[in-house]
Amino acid sequence: MQQAADWFARLASQPEDPALQEAWRHWHGQQESHRQAWVFVERVSQRFNPLQQDADRAGRTLDSLRRGQQSRRQMLRNLTIFGGASLLGWIGWRQADLGTQLMAWQADYRTAGGEVREQLLADGTRLWLNSATAVDVDFSRNQRRLRLYRGEILISTASDPRPLRVETAQGSLRPLGTRFSVRQEAQRTRLNVYQGAVQVQCQASGAERIVDSGLGLTFDSRDIAPDSPVQQERQAWSQGLLLANDISLGQFIEELAVYRSGHLGVDPRIAGLRVMGAYPLHDTEQVLAMLEGTLPIRIQRTLPWWVTLEPR
Repeated sequence: MQQAADWFARLASQPEDPALQEAWRHWHGQQESHRQAWVFVERVSQRFNPLQQDADRAGRTLDSLRRGQQSRRQMLRNLTIFGGASLLGWIGWRQADLGTQLMAWQADYRTAGGEVREQLLADGTRLWLNSATAVDVDFSRNQRRLRLYRGEILISTASDPRPLRVETAQGSLRPLGTRFSVRQEAQRTRLNVYQGAVQVQCQASGAERIVDSGLGLTFDSRDIAPDSPVQQERQAWSQGLLLANDISLGQFIEELAVYRSGHLGVDPRIAGLRVMGAYPLHDTEQVLAMLEGTLPIRIQRTLPWWVTLEPR
């Protein structure tokens, strides 16, 4: 089952990789238990129609995923949740200084709460903005600079002689030909490197470190925390999916809450339950219904905007 979840996550996050698709087909056809585990993971995720045991027929799911990317992206672009944007703005006002908020409101590219957007920059770099994100882009003759004020971005860099630098409240990041994500947290910056490497420099202390592919870390203005392995499926939000590869319910809800307005919490008694599958970020109510249908939990709605997951 763990192998099936791993394959599902990798294929959803890298649907255009033919070598990965061929490796998956080989794994799928090896034994009956693999095919049964694959069908189970798909049914749990409810993202795709269950595959038949024939590997060729199963492979068509991958084509379906690729064809669906544009429609999902367009749907997410058109999604506007006024209440969510207002609440996230109010929370952000308390957590950040007024100057940063004003800059975020006037940033070149912004997303509301629950919105995910892809942007092709002038140099060919691809930029994805996660929910409630604001970033400025400044390209000059000699350099390329991105300033992240809030939220999270995923970057796939293009070849260009000008150096690229990403700035946050805690420091700067210089990619060395790569694909990586940067998240602005309350007092820290989180970096995940999926390809290549990224050089991190703290704003106040000047401390530096190079982070290689497959690793992630956090840093503040003075210190850089130890790095740790990062899962490839973490970047699936750029495709409108939240992938759960045997993670705790508490961790899953913490991630899902970013895409909703109001409060979303989980009772500590069930926070350790394990979650597996692929879930659509454009419809968090559907995600909650999926969880309620597969786990021993119930959804308690104290108010329309105050939701808690409790034991059944």
